[in-house]
Amino acid sequence: MLVNLNDVLLDAQKNHYGVGLFNTTDTDMLEAAISAAEELRSPIIIGTAEVLLPFGELQLIAPSIIAAAKRASVPVVVHYDHGLTFERCMEALKLGFSSVMFDGSAGDVAENLKATREMVKIAHAMGATVEGEIGHVGQADTCDNETEDRYTTPEEAISFVDATGVDALAIAIGTAHGAYKSKPKLDIARLQQIRAALDTPLVLHGGSGLSDDDFRNTIQNGIAKVNIFTDLCLAGENVMKNTKTEGYLNIRNEKVQAIKEAVMRKMILFGSNGKA
Repeated sequence: MLVNLNDVLLDAQKNHYGVGLFNTTDTDMLEAAISAAEELRSPIIIGTAEVLLPFGELQLIAPSIIAAAKRASVPVVVHYDHGLTFERCMEALKLGFSSVMFDGSAGDVAENLKATREMVKIAHAMGATVEGEIGHVGQADTCDNETEDRYTTPEEAISFVDATGVDALAIAIGTAHGAYKSKPKLDIARLQQIRAALDTPLVLHGGSGLSDDDFRNTIQNGIAKVNIFTDLCLAGENVMKNTKTEGYLNIRNEKVQAIKEAVMRKMILFGSNGKA
């Protein structure tokens, strides 16, 4: 069933588990994610991100994602992740996405507030939810994840939520997007402070590559939504590089199964299995 962030994250926050966002650039990844959620009876967030559109155009992939969500037997949020432009966020909403993330975190703070607030007004009028970001989650191949002045402060988080009315807030506590070259340094004390200051569900970006203990620790201390993409790509890539299976369709099915198993492992780790 197609739902929005409020339908899954409020319960996750109340009962101390995490719901995974698994970005899907094609129907192979989509099939893997939905079947994992149904088998484990887990709520799930699926979608795509603006930076991924060259690998799966929005108007091509959106109808498949939305149709799969509507016929699923578990709650499915269809989320447009890291929307960098107003135009693309609006396109996602018009195509039927039930949630969008407007990400102005890399630019001017005042502009981020203004644009996010406007996106919230529009999305809420359409029955959709909005995730925003304050602080900046960088790339794993840069030093951004070690630059503490880009970490979110409790004061920034409170001000941002009050000014925008977002339904979920992505915060920077030391994670980064992509595959890590060295172990990330997570500021759990910062997370605890932000959680204590806000009722809004908190989001962890840059989840691929964290240890199981990192995930447990962040969820225990207030994260309700965890973004995963790189780990799914690695699962599929490993099959294509190492399989002894012959035939395109057989290899495709083996790849889908590997991605499904990667999603299931994360759901069990996050504690969302059995919550749908």
